[in-house]
Amino acid sequence: MSEGYRSGFVALVGRPNVGKSTLLNALVGEKVAIVAEKPQTTRNRIHGILTDETRQIIFIDTPGIHKPRTRLGDYMVGVARRALAEVDVVLYVVDGRAPLGPGDQEIAAFLRNCKTPVLLAVNKVDALNREETVVALDRYSSLADFAEVVPISALTGERLDVLLEIITKYLPSGPQFYPADMVTDQPERFAVAELVREQVLKLTRDEVPHAVAVDVEEMEQREGKDLVYVRANIYVEKESQKRILIGRDGAMLKAIGQGARSSVEALLGMRVFLDLWVKVKKDWRDTEGTLRELGFER
Repeated sequence: MSEGYRSGFVALVGRPNVGKSTLLNALVGEKVAIVAEKPQTTRNRIHGILTDETRQIIFIDTPGIHKPRTRLGDYMVGVARRALAEVDVVLYVVDGRAPLGPGDQEIAAFLRNCKTPVLLAVNKVDALNREETVVALDRYSSLADFAEVVPISALTGERLDVLLEIITKYLPSGPQFYPADMVTDQPERFAVAELVREQVLKLTRDEVPHAVAVDVEEMEQREGKDLVYVRANIYVEKESQKRILIGRDGAMLKAIGQGARSSVEALLGMRVFLDLWVKVKKDWRDTEGTLRELGFER
């Protein structure tokens, strides 16, 4: 390890659906966070780790900061806010195509009181021409006194190398916190549950996604076989949502399982038998005890 080695923690914050999870995966070089077009996809803090000869950066993908309407929403916003007090750098990610909204003003007001360096990443510039990019940079730069402002595209990788160099500049000198070959510290069961939830988000209509939670009840390698058995419960809040997830003759649940299985097999490196069950937990997003059961600790 070189004498000038740098290491530290970077929190990705912003409104829902600005591309934080896509950016995290692109920076780390592997898929560590699920991605979907629906907002508020990320519910927990997801750690992605980038390690090379000169630095180790631990990225924390936080839930999108929004006005909560449920106890789950309160939990998610609390996770994002607490992350800001525990990192060396805050990376505020915005969608360069979007106009300023009340949510941006609220986040910016909070960031103005942040004692750590705050970098602004204006994302999705691949969808903008040069003039539109300049306008977007001016628009969001006015929100706060950012240490640096960088236009990027998490989708195409545009200027991510520049962003990494800027982040590194603000990290303290120090040793690695994690082994060099580690890209996330999330338990396998959590990752498997998230991959199943990702398929639900991709395949279902608007009335289902945010009411879904996934809990991996059992995961074990079958003795003498190159096969992992995974039993997971998909929880929803209403019987009507359960019917949607199962689908006619079980078609939707089968599609969810097929889509998730390939991702889980890539994660675990072996064949997987994915046994999915859909269950109803009424109003689980507003029930403190159920939130704790499903791993949402305050």
